[in-house]
Amino acid sequence: MIKKILLLIALLLIIAYLAAAITTFNNKSANQTCKDIELIIKDSVNAGFITKNEVASLLKRKDIYPVGKKMDRIRTKKLEKEIAKHPLIEKVECYKTPSGNLCIEVSQRIPVLRIMNNKGDSFYLDNQGKIIPPEANCTAHLAIVTGDVEKAFAMRYLYKFGVFLQSDKFWNAQIEQINVTPSKEIELIPRVGDHIVFLGKIDNFEEKLGRLKIFYEKALNKVGWNKYERINLEFSNQIICTKRETNKPI
Repeated sequence: MIKKILLLIALLLIIAYLAAAITTFNNKSANQTCKDIELIIKDSVNAGFITKNEVASLLKRKDIYPVGKKMDRIRTKKLEKEIAKHPLIEKVECYKTPSGNLCIEVSQRIPVLRIMNNKGDSFYLDNQGKIIPPEANCTAHLAIVTGDVEKAFAMRYLYKFGVFLQSDKFWNAQIEQINVTPSKEIELIPRVGDHIVFLGKIDNFEEKLGRLKIFYEKALNKVGWNKYERINLEFSNQIICTKRETNKPI
């Protein structure tokens, strides 16, 4: 019985302490002025699309910039609602810190391709296969997709190719443009070499580019990168090249 009474007293003391601490913190917080905003990019590996200055400018335009305001007058949910409208932000969470700062944690939408089709549409595609509007003004180096490409085709098939390019240092640097034909076949325009790479259908693109990389290393490095005008990877286990001089397959 004595142990139970002592335990109850200890619990009551802890509760009283926590209540007093929360009250003290709230009173202190209410009297504090926001000193600064802290921007935390959760996917820090891909940090760089969203900046602190960009978030600050967005809040200033909406006249809800928190720095200099009393902490108890700052409504974090309202800030989250406005910041979430940014086309490159997927998720956002705002909270106040005991030091008098407002912390903003964001998860970015990572663009992987820029679409500019023959109908005049222009938009970005992110790594989840979702559309990012053109006003996002992404500054990242992205391959451009042209030709007969609708949003549905890009969202279902091309985003996977964009994710692959982003994760592969060699191909991300080599592929400058992706062209989609009316029959939904894929042509690649590389940065190095005056030729077109024909993939055929988008399926098995990793295996096809694996063959092409070996061909680059063992053949083009010896005969020259401008010897062929077209390299066809459509068929399994073979590469069909068209010479620039004769324009006949070899």
